[in-house]
Amino acid sequence: IYVGETPVLLCSSKDEIPDNFRNQKTLIVQETSSSAIQNLLTEIESDRIDAGILICQDLNHLYNQFSLYFTEITAAGGVVINPKEEVLLIFRRGKWDLPKGKLDEGETIDECAVREVKEETGLQNAQITGTLPSTYHTYQQDGIKILKKSVWFKMFAEGDQHLTPQTEEDITEIKWVPITKLQYYMNHTYPSVKDVLNNFITDSL
Repeated sequence: IYVGETPVLLCSSKDEIPDNFRNQKTLIVQETSSSAIQNLLTEIESDRIDAGILICQDLNHLYNQFSLYFTEITAAGGVVINPKEEVLLIFRRGKWDLPKGKLDEGETIDECAVREVKEETGLQNAQITGTLPSTYHTYQQDGIKILKKSVWFKMFAEGDQHLTPQTEEDITEIKWVPITKLQYYMNHTYPSVKDVLNNFITDSL
């Protein structure tokens, strides 16, 4: 879960902590009390740590305790590739991003992903070809702290289509980027989107 750009890992034991998180700027919390979780969030907001780790054998309980501090929403989106092995990226609010959006009442998560790709880019007939790991990140909107789960799909679409950025969603540019040239754009995106693209690249090798 990314709180801003700070990763928070939920682990069932200390053995699951990745080596790159075992340093003095990682805060490890081995309890699920409200005061412990609040302290972790305070440390993150104060920029005093680079990462946080919450440990509890029951991961579902751990997630439920953490999510109490947020309003949860679900979104879906896609990593769309064309026959030239190019990935569809959008530019929104100063960052390169992937098309995604909130789940509407009554629709399935895959319907949401396809709809959002179409609405945000104008791309027609994107077909789901697989799934990618979901991401979690938090942000504030109108004073409300939100925890968003984004469900990701691999998609395929013909590339010779007229694309139209959804300007009301602050999208100003759409671009097909060769997989081999994604690294530049990954350096100018959000940590969660970078994780999605890394997973996509790994699956594509």
